[in-house]
Amino acid sequence: MKVVIQRVTQASVKVNQATVGEIEAGLLVLVGITHLDAVEDVAWLSKKIVNLRIFNDETGKMNRSLLEIEGNILLVSQFTLQASTKKGNRPAYIEAAPPKVAIPLYERLIEALENQLGRPIATGAFGEDMQVSLCNDGPVTIVIDTKNKI
Repeated sequence: MKVVIQRVTQASVKVNQATVGEIEAGLLVLVGITHLDAVEDVAWLSKKIVNLRIFNDETGKMNRSLLEIEGNILLVSQFTLQASTKKGNRPAYIEAAPPKVAIPLYERLIEALENQLGRPIATGAFGEDMQVSLCNDGPVTIVIDTKNKI
């Protein structure tokens, strides 16, 4: 799994002009799932996301986690994160998991993040054309790939 994590003051996602998920301060997490991903990736990634120390403490140093600030998560599926751009100018998506593989892992990631936080998270709509709005705070943007844990 590959995620792009953005620290935000607010974020929302719309499908057909209707808001399906929105948060105030916290993290917008875009997730791309590959056919090689497994449940172990979900467990590792959810723990990493909620414990990343990327929020400012009282001295202005990024030293606090999402758990510590009681922040929110907006999780949005984005298969294009698995794009290969090695050849030509048209990205190839052969590494992206098909829906029958990706949907159960996406749902497990939602469940794992909610368990880690102790409350529901906001989400987009898997497989839909979505419009994502955000106010990146910092800006702070982190990329994590579960294939590069070490």
